[in-house]
Amino acid sequence: MKFLTATDRYIARLVLLPLLSTLVIAAMLLLLDKMLRLFDFVAAEGGPVSVVWRMLANLIPEYMSLGIPIGLMLGILLAFRKLATTSEIDIFRAVGQSYWRLLRVPYLFAIGLALVNFAIVGWVQPTSRYLYEELRFDLRSGALGASIKVGEFNNLGDNLTVRIEESRNQGNDLSGLFVFAENKKGQSISVTAEKGQFLRTDDPDTIILRLTNGTLVHDAPNYRSARVLSFSSHDVPIDLPQIEQFRGRGGKDREYTLNELVKVGNDMERPKSERNAAWSNFHFRLVEVAMMFLLPLLALALAIPPKRSTSALGVFLSIVMVVTYHKINEYAESLGALGQVPPAVALWVPCFAFAALIFWMYHVIAHVPGGQPIGALEVFAAKAGKSIKKLFHFGRRKSRLLAQEV
Repeated sequence: MKFLTATDRYIARLVLLPLLSTLVIAAMLLLLDKMLRLFDFVAAEGGPVSVVWRMLANLIPEYMSLGIPIGLMLGILLAFRKLATTSEIDIFRAVGQSYWRLLRVPYLFAIGLALVNFAIVGWVQPTSRYLYEELRFDLRSGALGASIKVGEFNNLGDNLTVRIEESRNQGNDLSGLFVFAENKKGQSISVTAEKGQFLRTDDPDTIILRLTNGTLVHDAPNYRSARVLSFSSHDVPIDLPQIEQFRGRGGKDREYTLNELVKVGNDMERPKSERNAAWSNFHFRLVEVAMMFLLPLLALALAIPPKRSTSALGVFLSIVMVVTYHKINEYAESLGALGQVPPAVALWVPCFAFAALIFWMYHVIAHVPGGQPIGALEVFAAKAGKSIKKLFHFGRRKSRLLAQEV
């Protein structure tokens, strides 16, 4: 006997396309929203545009961990909704296929994606989040070339100021340059030049600013007047400012892997608040993954509308429930981190409550004759829609009567 029958393969095809589509669309929307803000941030810090793509790449695991449950839910829901609206599911039921048997393939997807998501939230996401924070730090500290901003006076060290009017060809072609340097003896040099270019040296802590077609003004307390020199080419050595090293990984809870969170939570030498935060984040990741094993049951319960109904209320309700569950977990994580509720209790009680609700909804649709867990909501939505239509119809009728009287 084959493990996957023709029916299973058919359901797999129905699930796969909306699952992948929803996952890609959800991740792209989240990345697009973040990308616009990152462009503003990088532009404000004067960094290269290429760093935006590196930062977005490090955010992909975080957004994938959010998109995978939604993709799984909608993939299964839309597949069974199609089977229900075309009466194919009635045929499967008539030949002895139970709802539980039809969920074999969806559960294969759920188990596989849950393991993938467990690896992401447990180990991949903490590392990528740390790399993202490191890029933000490098931008602000100037390690990515962001220390020299075009059109502004930039202080490089204590005694050197540089201003660049225009930068082209990724910083290789500079124009409209001004350089001012002063030492402790009061000697100063002011330089203006038409063009310039940064050059590397053998010393990693020093670069050369090669200026072309400019004027140098050298002044000192013992000079009667400043000395002025025109030049066609002049090199200005610049000592690169010391850049603070970024902290080690683990400065935030989201940067710890699961096994590191356990070590922090069990380390009695750490403050209790830090241990509570670690355990809260640990349980938060577990309950987010655990709920994925119940999504096929929820999707099935919400996918099958009442007879002679084509309402998409179940699709809307599924998204609301997944997002609500995620937000409740975030709030519970905060409560656990503050120590107001034990972290395990704060996170697992909502999880078990949602699980009980999902099991009830599945029981109603699968084992109660004519059972419809969203039937009452369907009726309420239909009545509300009719009432709204009547109000609009009454408003238009009243407007026509007033127009006729005028």
